[in-house]
Amino acid sequence: MEQMKLRIAIDSDDAATGLKKVLFDYLKDQGIEITDLNYAETGSALYPDIGYHLAKRVQEKEFDRGILLCGTGLGMSIVANKVEGVYAGVCHDVYSAERLRKSNNAQIITMGARVIGPELAKKIIDAWIHSEFEGKGSLPKVERIHELESKSFHDSEGGTGDSGVSV
Repeated sequence: MEQMKLRIAIDSDDAATGLKKVLFDYLKDQGIEITDLNYAETGSALYPDIGYHLAKRVQEKEFDRGILLCGTGLGMSIVANKVEGVYAGVCHDVYSAERLRKSNNAQIITMGARVIGPELAKKIIDAWIHSEFEGKGSLPKVERIHELESKSFHDSEGGTGDSGVSV
């Protein structure tokens, strides 16, 4: 997928509106197709609702990737991971942002405006945008995540996976 053809959604709670604006403008200036969902204006201002709304739109393939911002990035990551087939991770450094894509094939990155500043956030977003899933040794691990996720979302009886791990 060409980097400039990515469709990216961004949103935040009230703790990160300043960082959201900085990243939105930064990516827009680079010619990246980015949409500010601004869910708090039309729906709930609670971060679980904001994060879930963006993750659902990624799941429905309206967007290729998403950026979620709150005070720490932690709550947004938790809620985005509640949407089947959507993978999110909190990143506050460049290496983790690269690995989020290259090793884990995550479509959503989360960050905390109370944890990092705007210049570091730009570098982290650059690393994440310009990284793609490599497969290789990570492929069996990501496939296993999909299997366990499917069991979690669809197996009403619980049970065990192939590894014997209860889920």
